[in-house]
This record gives sequence, structure tokens and C-alpha cells, in this order.
Amino acid sequence: MTKSNPAAEKSYAFALRIVKLRRYLREEKSEYDISKQILRSGTSIGANVEEALGGHSRKDFKHKLSISYKEARETHYWLRLLRDSDFINEDSAESLLNDCDELLKIIGSTLITLNKDNDEGN
Repeated sequence: MTKSNPAAEKSYAFALRIVKLRRYLREEKSEYDISKQILRSGTSIGANVEEALGGHSRKDFKHKLSISYKEARETHYWLRLLRDSDFINEDSAESLLNDCDELLKIIGSTLITLNKDNDEGN
């Protein structure tokens, strides 16, 4: 039995929402450019969390989590842009932005802890 990881579980659920958002944007709004960008960044969050969990070293773990954090920041940007350009409604945008913020907090706090541990170990 594997131990559950909140970042992995939440980033996977978020990626599913992003895939559905992309489908909606393409089929209902005929939007192809931003939807392609948000699909890449939004699904990359979880992919990099999974890679981090399978990393061979602490350095590898931290590196992959750092990438995941940056992808979440990028996704946050695309969500705001989609909301402010009226491609998605306020309620949908806020729900997705809240989930993205939660991922940023989880991943960010893990990175802070890793950095503190490194500082204390020096």
C-alpha cells in the first residue's frame, strides 16, 4: 500500500479539471492558443510532483518540485487571463484559481522546508 501525498492527489485532480477546461475552450469558445498553454502548464504541475516523488536524491526531488511550483505560477497567470478576457466565467475561474493557490501553498511550503533543512545542514 502506498502512502498518499496531498500534492500528488490535488495536482492530479487539478490536471483533470484543466483537461476538461481545455476541451470546453476548444469546443465551446473556439479558443486554441491559451488553451494549449494552460493544458501544458496545468498538467505539468502533477507530472513534476510525480517525478519528484520518484526522484533518486533530495536534490532531484527539490528540482522537480521547483519546476512544479513554476508551472503552477504560469497556470495561475493563464487562468487570470482567461477570466479577464471573458473566456471563462468568474465562478469557474475563482474555483480553479483557488485550487491553483492551494497547490502553490502546498508545494511552496515544502520547498521552504527543504531550503530550511539545507540551511541548517550547512
